[in-house]
Amino acid sequence: MDISGKWLLETVFPDLAVMLRVRNVLYSGETRYQKVEVLESDLFGRSLVLDGKTQSSERDEHIYHEALVHPAMLLHPGPRAVFIGGGGEGGTLREALAHRSVERAVMVDLDREVVDLCRRYLPQHHQGSFDDSRVELVHQDAREYLARSNKQFDVLVMDLVDPLEGGTAYLLYTEEYYRIAKSRMNRDSV
Repeated sequence: MDISGKWLLETVFPDLAVMLRVRNVLYSGETRYQKVEVLESDLFGRSLVLDGKTQSSERDEHIYHEALVHPAMLLHPGPRAVFIGGGGEGGTLREALAHRSVERAVMVDLDREVVDLCRRYLPQHHQGSFDDSRVELVHQDAREYLARSNKQFDVLVMDLVDPLEGGTAYLLYTEEYYRIAKSRMNRDSV
C-alpha cells in the first residue's frame, strides 16, 4: 500500500480512524469559531472539514441534504417560509428552494467565513442558492435569532455540526432550544 502524499486522518471513535488521500488543499485556516479545511480528493471530490470532522463532500452530499430537507417539506401542504439553522455549504438551502411553494428561506449560520468559503470553493454544493432572491442569509446564533424574532415558519430544518460540549452548536440540541423553535412555528409547521 502506498501511503505517500497528503492524508486526512479523521478520528471516528477513540479506537477507529479513517484516512483519505488528499489531492489538493484548497483552503486551510481558522475562523473565530472553528478550524476549516476545504480538501479535494479523487474519491470524494471537494469536501468541507470542520474541526477535523468531514461535514460533506461533493460525491455524496446530496444523500444527506435530500434526506434532511425533503421529508419535512413534503409533509407540509405548501411550505412558504423555511428556517434553516446552520447549513453553511448551502446544500440544505438548495434543496429547500427546489420546492416551488417557498417564498422565503431564512438561513442562519453563525460563521460568515465558512459560508463565504463554501460559496467560493463548494459551488456544486450550493449551486447558486445563496443568490436566490427568496433567501435571507443571517450570520448569528440560530438560538438567539429565533428567540428574538417574531417571524413564523412553515418548516424548520437544523443542519448543524455535532453537539460537542463547548462547541458552536451544543446549545441547539437542548429542550430549551426546541421550545424556542416551536414558538416560531405556524399551526401546521413541520
